[in-house]
Amino acid sequence: MSVKVEVFTSKTCPHCPGAIAVAQKVKEQFGDEMEFEQLDVDENIDKVREYGLMSVPTVVVDGKVEFIGAPTEDELTRKVKKRILLNSH
Repeated sequence: MSVKVEVFTSKTCPHCPGAIAVAQKVKEQFGDEMEFEQLDVDENIDKVREYGLMSVPTVVVDGKVEFIGAPTEDELTRKVKKRILLNSH
């Protein structure tokens, strides 16, 4: 079972490209163990409401809001590793 990382962004957000780049780099490390999806908040209002999002970028890992703002590559890597370990049990 792979870890799902969703990055919620907006076209006008100056920090969103950084969050996307971090998620893409982490995806390269984990390959099939991680799914990555970029979601524009204006086009995914139902998911925005479901998670109660108030800010972009927001990073959701396996259905849980983990980062409000852009995480560092190290922060996201640690979170994904932890989820992979939890999912393997």
